[in-house]
Amino acid sequence: MIKKIAVGLLVVALSTSCVSKKIYNDLENKFTDLKRENRTIADENADLLKSKNQLELDRDGLKTDLGKANAELSKLKADYAAAQNKLKVLEDSYAALEKNSSDALQSNMKKNRDLLEQLDEKGKALALEQERLSKNAQRLQELENLIAAKEASMKKLKETLLNALNGFEGKGLTVEQKNGKVYVSMENKLLFNSGSYAVGSEGKKAVIEVGKVLGDNPEIAVLIEGHTDDDSYAGSGPIADNWDLSTKRATAIVAILSENKNINKQNLTAAGRSEYAPLGSNATADGKAKNRRIEIILTPRLDEIAEMLKEIN
Repeated sequence: MIKKIAVGLLVVALSTSCVSKKIYNDLENKFTDLKRENRTIADENADLLKSKNQLELDRDGLKTDLGKANAELSKLKADYAAAQNKLKVLEDSYAALEKNSSDALQSNMKKNRDLLEQLDEKGKALALEQERLSKNAQRLQELENLIAAKEASMKKLKETLLNALNGFEGKGLTVEQKNGKVYVSMENKLLFNSGSYAVGSEGKKAVIEVGKVLGDNPEIAVLIEGHTDDDSYAGSGPIADNWDLSTKRATAIVAILSENKNINKQNLTAAGRSEYAPLGSNATADGKAKNRRIEIILTPRLDEIAEMLKEIN
């Protein structure tokens, strides 16, 4: 649909003789943006589908294990019922053989004791299996509740960040939630001068606001990624190249966040990705601007979920 609209705009532009080259270029840029947006949405849909398929595989695996356990339980119940029938037969035989010889009586009594012992063992095994299945069912429900709670907390975190950063709307800052994470993206025009890793005053205000939210959510893991366009670094001084620049910019953001005493420093990670994770085309000025950015990626801690998955057997 996006492609049809864009092509239509180009056709109208080309068919109008009085349209200036600037309008034609604007339309062409819009067409490029629409294609990129379409590609981004497709990539996000693919990521969401992949996550959904993995969760469905995990769920199906747990259901399969539960089905096997239920089958084992049914077999134990059948064995227990058969053993009870045997006991009834032996009890009847015992009553009939009471008048027989002492040896026969002793033999039947031994068989009866053995059978009682077998029944006792099967009864214990059945009780243990019932207890295990009950615990697994309870843990499975707790796991589903925990996953839902994590998703809800990330949604609330996104809303909190949007409210905290409302004053920076339109200044190269975006907040979005995808793949179970929250992404805060800040373009360099908000944070740094060209070729510099010193954070400007306006950018520092935005980072401090993010830090306030993180301070209230100490369980969140925070990855700060620095990104550049594909222009080679042409400056001098301590910076070697785009890798170095992107890493120093990420650590500059970490330094500001670390000033907040409420943030758990163990949750902070800085990384430089140079020009190798672009959002837009480096062939255009607008694309380069989008690629020069800092991304703060917030991830809920999954230790509890991992431990619960180990406990379910």
